[in-house]
Amino acid sequence: MSFLRRELLFSLIIAAISFGLAFIDLAGVPKAPGGTRCRALVTSVDNNSVRVNLIVKTNAQYLMVRLLDGPNKGKEVPVVNMLTGKMELDEFYEPGKVILVEYSTVNGQPANAVARGYYRLRLELFLICLFCALLLAVAGVTGLKAALSFIFSAMVLWKLFFPLLLRGFPPISTGLGIVALLIGVICFAVGGLTRRGLATFAGSMLGVLLTCGLGVWFTDMFRLHGAVRPFAEMLLYSGYPNLRLTDIFVASVSIACSGAVMDLAMDIAATMDELKIRHPEIGLVEHMRSGLRVGRAVVGTMTTTLLLAYSGSHITMFMVFLAKGLPAENLLNAPFVAAEVLNILVGSFGVVTVAPFTILVSGLLYRFAWKTDSPDTEPAEGGEPSGEFAAGGHLVEAK
Repeated sequence: MSFLRRELLFSLIIAAISFGLAFIDLAGVPKAPGGTRCRALVTSVDNNSVRVNLIVKTNAQYLMVRLLDGPNKGKEVPVVNMLTGKMELDEFYEPGKVILVEYSTVNGQPANAVARGYYRLRLELFLICLFCALLLAVAGVTGLKAALSFIFSAMVLWKLFFPLLLRGFPPISTGLGIVALLIGVICFAVGGLTRRGLATFAGSMLGVLLTCGLGVWFTDMFRLHGAVRPFAEMLLYSGYPNLRLTDIFVASVSIACSGAVMDLAMDIAATMDELKIRHPEIGLVEHMRSGLRVGRAVVGTMTTTLLLAYSGSHITMFMVFLAKGLPAENLLNAPFVAAEVLNILVGSFGVVTVAPFTILVSGLLYRFAWKTDSPDTEPAEGGEPSGEFAAGGHLVEAK
């Protein structure tokens, strides 16, 4: 089978699995009672019942909306918007805005309508399509495989990982299994069914395993529990009091750093692959030494990746401590801040160590050349094969 056909078959399999995952329900949780959901245009508002305490709004805002789609399109419906006083959850509507409305049907007429937020679904879909189009335009076939990997990862997390946790599966081992699946699909989809893809997968998994081990160790030493995560306590009160939140926290550390780990592993593996293509006579030690020189440069910029990512998502929290004049000791010793420090540093251990892991695996893989009577390889720019797995071949030691 030619390289292009093999890659096409692999992509079709990933697309089919992603499509199939959309129709499974592993969680087995009864659907929340609800009715029809559709877009609606706010035509008028009544704020007389809204209570305002400084910047906090509570009680109910009454709206009149016109349904824009669904079986009752065009009808005017009263809507209640309950305000809880939490600004991160509440939305305050104005006339002329489009919102998502959920309502039940009584005697063929819409009733008991409630607001579910500004309507953003079409814009989100447009942004996803724009992102996939950009990937395709910039990276061609590789971009298409990357887009499929992106969709596959989202479906696996939503349809497999989260439901399995709700069903009581052990979070750490389940998380590692899900990460191995995602890393395998992404690495082989983007890197191809090649030694480059295999080196990326092996190096990434070694980095993630190290991260997981350190996460278990330091979570216990820090005396942290999984309830430091948002909505964790609400999850316990939702009918799942036996969930192991601490193990879920450790699993989340491994999953959170896996993207950066894969990124660095792919850079190193691609470098090792290109070195071997351009200089097939290079020895094992020199090959690994050259890869390490590149790895040092890449690691130098990757060490701040997780710091910037997590710090950026907690800007307001840090500003609160500064605004209140609290000392740095109080900030760093707080459990939710210590959890993020652990997340950043333990994840960074995986990011840093994945470079030597991938270099070691790549060096050993490229120590041997896979020879066949009729090579079935992906041609590189220089016209030389990049070293694929081919059926019916045999290993010989490279010069």
